[in-house]
Amino acid sequence: MSANESPAGRQPTATYDSAFLKACRREPVPHTPVWFMRQAGRSLPEYRKVREGVAMLDSCMRPDLVTEITLQPVRRHGVDAAIYFSDIVVPLKAIGIDLDIKPGVGPVVEQPVRTRADLARLRDLTPEDVAYVTEAIGMLTDELGATPLIGFAGAPFTLASYLVEGGPSRTYENAKAMMYGDPRLWADLLDRLADITAAFLKVQIEAGASAVQLFDSWAGALAPVDYRRSVLPASAKVFDAVADYGVPRIHFGVGTGELLGLLGEAGADVVGVDWRVPLDEAARRVGPGKALQGNLDPTVLFAGTEAVETKAREVLESAAGLEGHVFNLGHGVMPSTDPDALTRLVEYVHEQTVR
Repeated sequence: MSANESPAGRQPTATYDSAFLKACRREPVPHTPVWFMRQAGRSLPEYRKVREGVAMLDSCMRPDLVTEITLQPVRRHGVDAAIYFSDIVVPLKAIGIDLDIKPGVGPVVEQPVRTRADLARLRDLTPEDVAYVTEAIGMLTDELGATPLIGFAGAPFTLASYLVEGGPSRTYENAKAMMYGDPRLWADLLDRLADITAAFLKVQIEAGASAVQLFDSWAGALAPVDYRRSVLPASAKVFDAVADYGVPRIHFGVGTGELLGLLGEAGADVVGVDWRVPLDEAARRVGPGKALQGNLDPTVLFAGTEAVETKAREVLESAAGLEGHVFNLGHGVMPSTDPDALTRLVEYVHEQTVR
């Protein structure tokens, strides 16, 4: 089922006619919708306050905290969509992988996945494993009303990179060594992760998420031929697994200018674009039938209001001919960003695009 159809047997929800979902479905919108990756996070003083003394993964498992943190940028910035507060490694933690998110480092896996025997540790994810997600999304949809909630997950390649490397990497030498040197083990690893990721997205959609985004944060490290052969099948499996829900599916990676067509081919309804490729050129690479999301450089927000508006206008002009456009940054909000700059940017985009 495409995102242009209401799910079979369901009446449109309160969010169905929102600007965000209309843009994802490539329908006329009252204004260009705006949301920001990492809009709920360290750039907000209210976020830092509620997170005091609470470890990252613990905060992801507390429905009260998840609800409050997810709502904070909606209240402050007036964005057109909320994104569920979590982390891409949460489903791995939920199935028993020994990992932690270390401040200043990121996810660290105690025992990396390097052999076929290690695959046995990647059991299926059940809704009971993440009951706190169902509870939190129920609380959020009650609070958000007509504002859509975006669920999300990490894509199989990015999750595999963390698991095989044991943590963040700049070169991905262990992950790529497995991909090139033991392609059957690599394919089985990504297939297992695709099942886990799909199960995690299904929980979020069934709890009330109006759209989902698959973050393949590190896919830009791959050549197109390697992405097509060794990664695309697993991502496509995830998108296909949630297709019948009829919610828009967004696909985003960093440094993926050479992969944009493949990101769309994997099954996304909306392709996220980082700041390196103008949206009109991105549309040419992706091809027809897809909405685009993006793509202001996050560092522009440090340059002052005039510069932000100039660059935002360039993004909007580049998007003028698109079938559907969701305004976003080309990556996540940086922690030292002035929150007021984000609020002003939302207002500016709304004012410039009102129809």
